[in-house]
Amino acid sequence: MVPGDRAGVSKFRNCSVARTLDIIEDGWTFLILREVFFGVHRFERFRGNLEIPRATLAERLRRLVEGGLLKRTVYGGSGKRFEYHFTRQGVELYPVMLALLKWGDDWLLEPHESPPLTLFHKKCGHWTRCRIVCSECGEEIDLREVTYRDGPGAGWDAEPARTRNRRSGKPLGVRLNQGCSVGRSLDIIGDRWTFMVMRETFFGIRRYDAFQRNLGVATNMLSNRLQVLVDHGLLRREVYREKPRRHEYRQTPMGADLYGAYLTMIAWGDRWLAGERGPPLVLTHRRCGKDFTAEVVCGVCNERLNAWEVGGVGF
Repeated sequence: MVPGDRAGVSKFRNCSVARTLDIIEDGWTFLILREVFFGVHRFERFRGNLEIPRATLAERLRRLVEGGLLKRTVYGGSGKRFEYHFTRQGVELYPVMLALLKWGDDWLLEPHESPPLTLFHKKCGHWTRCRIVCSECGEEIDLREVTYRDGPGAGWDAEPARTRNRRSGKPLGVRLNQGCSVGRSLDIIGDRWTFMVMRETFFGIRRYDAFQRNLGVATNMLSNRLQVLVDHGLLRREVYREKPRRHEYRQTPMGADLYGAYLTMIAWGDRWLAGERGPPLVLTHRRCGKDFTAEVVCGVCNERLNAWEVGGVGF
């Protein structure tokens, strides 16, 4: 955070992830989008599948329509019943969903447990798991092989003035008859501030004061989010000074592996939310030496996975 401007408005670093999270900022919103990917379009079906309160569902659907991810169309003769379908902007969030699914399958299943959802790639005719790769060389992305620099959209902007949704008290991953790796992932990182704390760790931030300074988040909320990430194994707390006692927060392998989902969110935000100024951040893949975006591809044929070319069984 930088000092407020003359009008007293705090400013925050431009970031495509932050802009994306301003639209899809909590677990409920992600799960509603996931349901649309699996063919759910009507209000009561959303309620039945997710066990979501009616007012919460109505609010999240309204925000998704206003944000341009869903469009509302009338069905039936009364003119008072609506279906919700993806816009182009919404359907291109599919790689983010797949990245969260992959991370949850890799880290949140019990040793004896099979993935709740199996993907079938219609284009190549194989059951598959996705891979997150460099758009230029096709190699899988490793956090240690990526550098970054300011892009044309770098700078500072006012924090959007809006009420943040609260975390649900009931685990999202058990809201369906069987566990869901997307839901389980969102139980940990399914709110804006938790994901933003993890974003800072990808930029090398480790200490409490630096998190607070960069994010402008309330101290009690920051303490809570850091504890959640430690408790779930994404971060580890290490003492770096004894008197007075101070800690650093470092990524575990589990936390570092969330980088793929982070990169897919950057790619979507750069495409749809960066505006005329362009992306705030440019990523370079050390392995091939080229600027890149993250792509989610089929683990069998290495072709990009699109929502209309993938089926699945599970739940």
